[in-house]
Amino acid sequence: MTRFRCVPIATETTDRFRRTGTDDRGNGIRRIEATAGGQFPCRHCLRLAEPGEMMLLGSYDLPQPLGIYWTPSPIFLHETDCPRSETVDVVAPIVRANPLVSIRAYDTDDQCLYDLGQVCSGRDVVDPLQRALGDPRTRFVNIHTARPGCLLTHVERVAD
Repeated sequence: MTRFRCVPIATETTDRFRRTGTDDRGNGIRRIEATAGGQFPCRHCLRLAEPGEMMLLGSYDLPQPLGIYWTPSPIFLHETDCPRSETVDVVAPIVRANPLVSIRAYDTDDQCLYDLGQVCSGRDVVDPLQRALGDPRTRFVNIHTARPGCLLTHVERVAD
């Protein structure tokens, strides 16, 4: 098994969104109350919001991939402080909870490796994620929601 880490967005980015009320595209951050049965995945603690928690919604400029495949992504963050996820070899709860995710592998030139891409249930992500991370061409993987296409988490290998 290839060891990995689901990398949350930087605490500095989370703090900036909370402090300024402005996202990476210059939009005003939206405040949304999480509801029961809703999908409000925080990209900092990598867990779903509980009903009643206030969430921030804004556009985030992904640090990777660069170039042709670069894109901004809508993201949710808890309005109040939450601990940054720091687990290893654990699929982020926001991925597991998602009914349909897209696994996207990239090489050292930020080229998407189409043959390693897969759409599956978040519950079934381990095998396709391991396939992508186990390929020597892969530098990193991004996992997105498959329907709206929002980034859930960046994934990188962890050295033994």
